[in-house]
Amino acid sequence: MPAPALVALAHASRDPRTTSTITELVDQVKTQRPDLRVERAFVQHGAHRGKPDFQTVVDRLVKAGHEEIVVVPLVMSEAFGAPSDIEGALAEAGARHPGLRLQCTAILGMEACFLEVLDQRMREALQDARVRELDALVLAAAGSTDPLANQSVARLARLWGTHHRLPVTAAYAANTPPATGEAVRAFRAEGRRHIAVASLFLTPGELTDRAEELALEAGAIAVSKPLGAHPEVARIVLARYAVGAVELVPV
Repeated sequence: MPAPALVALAHASRDPRTTSTITELVDQVKTQRPDLRVERAFVQHGAHRGKPDFQTVVDRLVKAGHEEIVVVPLVMSEAFGAPSDIEGALAEAGARHPGLRLQCTAILGMEACFLEVLDQRMREALQDARVRELDALVLAAAGSTDPLANQSVARLARLWGTHHRLPVTAAYAANTPPATGEAVRAFRAEGRRHIAVASLFLTPGELTDRAEELALEAGAIAVSKPLGAHPEVARIVLARYAVGAVELVPV
């Protein structure tokens, strides 16, 4: 029996940058595991449409003879009801294909290895801004109504700060304070003037644009780009897939 197919599942967006980044990331996954059948798919909702739709991708895989599919949600944190949207999409696919074995993995989450990607994106931002000195960092994430999800961002911020021996605070683009602008102003109130903001987002979009705008208005000297299509992110996608594939094995 062939290995289960891998579907990298993201939320659809009207922003073409989101779709493009997801496509590039899935290409990275394919490069690392050319032996696997890897597809990208989007959960459609409201006015936000994307191609290809998850149900269409599942139909195509079933038609090609795949009986097992591992779905890896391309989600950094459990914000905006993301898990329920994905669970609903999987339930619909399962109902439409009774013999299909579907396994959804954990989200990407707040992995410590993502700090390496953050560092690279930050170096790029500092080089573009011609900045050589920092005295504080802000780690910007989406934010969630789930306190545990926000706590995981705060823990990652503390780890990052310890690594760089700089004060770091977490900031959020939605649902919970502080916003990036508030975090930057709080550091400036302490007398710090060289404050950079790292974007702990997977793809660019409205949230990242707003977080960057608020940070720069408050006096940040640089704001990094999202993690994007980085080989380390692709490696985590494959790590999630490996766990999901094992869970499909009958006991």
